[in-house]
Amino acid sequence: MIRQQRLLRPGAALLLALTLLGLFVGPLAAQTAPTRESIGRTPTLEPGQSLLSLSAVLGSARDPVRAGLQWRIYQERAQADGTHALIAESEQALPVFTVSEGSYLVHVSYGLASAMKRVVIDSRSLVERLQLNAGALRVTSVLGDMSIAPNRVSLAVYVPDRAGAEARLIVSAARPGDVLRLPEGSYRVVSTYLDKESAGSTGAPGAAPNATNSVVTADLRVETGRLTEAALRHHAATLTLKLVNTKGGEALTNTSFSVLTPGGDVIRELIGAFPSLILSEGEYVLIARRDGKTFQSTFTVQSALDRDVEVIAK
Repeated sequence: MIRQQRLLRPGAALLLALTLLGLFVGPLAAQTAPTRESIGRTPTLEPGQSLLSLSAVLGSARDPVRAGLQWRIYQERAQADGTHALIAESEQALPVFTVSEGSYLVHVSYGLASAMKRVVIDSRSLVERLQLNAGALRVTSVLGDMSIAPNRVSLAVYVPDRAGAEARLIVSAARPGDVLRLPEGSYRVVSTYLDKESAGSTGAPGAAPNATNSVVTADLRVETGRLTEAALRHHAATLTLKLVNTKGGEALTNTSFSVLTPGGDVIRELIGAFPSLILSEGEYVLIARRDGKTFQSTFTVQSALDRDVEVIAK
């Protein structure tokens, strides 16, 4: 196992591990006798038919992939509209098809990775093995020394575009711990910490529902036949906002709050006596409004240090 740690940005760290994919991706059930997928639903061979046995491997591996495959067989000859007719499909790891003589296109997908091969069926049974240049990615998100619950994080995966400034989104709203099967290559992973629903919370303009400003980005590489595991570290805390007459006093009701960056950008707007929210480590401005009056203070967020933030009504 290879492990390395590097700095992503101030305060954000990544723990990376590469392992053999076969040890981790899905339950590797013991191989069973392959089932037959029949074109035309014919259970036995008839004149002019043969068996087509298929398997897929990751790169130069000898052992076939045992889970996560989707097989499709198409007629090679295009139809009038230019499409190819789908003849049969299977999710078996080692499918065996009954096919009539002719030419076909065999397609196999493994998550977002795929391969295709032309096969010609004659009177003999045919065994074909397709090669997939694919691996997998599993990301977890942590805060302090604890893993963040999967339902509190949204992961997005992008393919960097060297020709342009924007990367192409290929996976959205994945959860930590999901095994993402991907073609070999470089990817950008974005981990967004999600806030709990808070009464009266309106969020910043354009923000995704429940998204906080705690966002960690990592550039990772997926290698064929390997599972890349990465831990993305968030630096954030939960803050409870209060408008009080005196320090440590009781929170005043019917108060609206605005949380801003020092530059004046709105992070979140909330309403209530003591609403809470998650904020990334840093400095903020808090504005409280009640009964036509406005009060303001500044505060600092330290990672994993949950606390109350008070604004004195004077």
